[in-house]
Amino acid sequence: MHIFIDNKSGSPIYTQIYSQIKDQIINGTLQENEMLPSIRALAKDLQISFITTKRAYEALEKDGFIYTIQAKGCYVAPKNVELIREENLKKIEEHIDQILQLAVSCNLSKEEILSMVEFGMEESKQ
Repeated sequence: MHIFIDNKSGSPIYTQIYSQIKDQIINGTLQENEMLPSIRALAKDLQISFITTKRAYEALEKDGFIYTIQAKGCYVAPKNVELIREENLKKIEEHIDQILQLAVSCNLSKEEILSMVEFGMEESKQ
């Protein structure tokens, strides 16, 4: 597992850890039932407080991405297809918002945007 902390991002460290682990679970880099580094080990590796790491792990567990076995450690939870679908839908909506902002700045019509989307979908099938 690779985590990069960007001290200049303005995003809290626990949020950066949460996001990066979540992304690695969703994209399959971290596999179902794979053991994660202990809270203390990850904190030591990242040179941060274990409380920060604990906060990220607790949020991941609360959201269903990991589970904990007492005295054994934290593991990647079995993939919840609905949870992953919902996460991907949120990402798509964010991208659509960006597309719409760019489209307005370029004065594109709805038909032109839909044509671009249809073309992209046809290209991805090939």
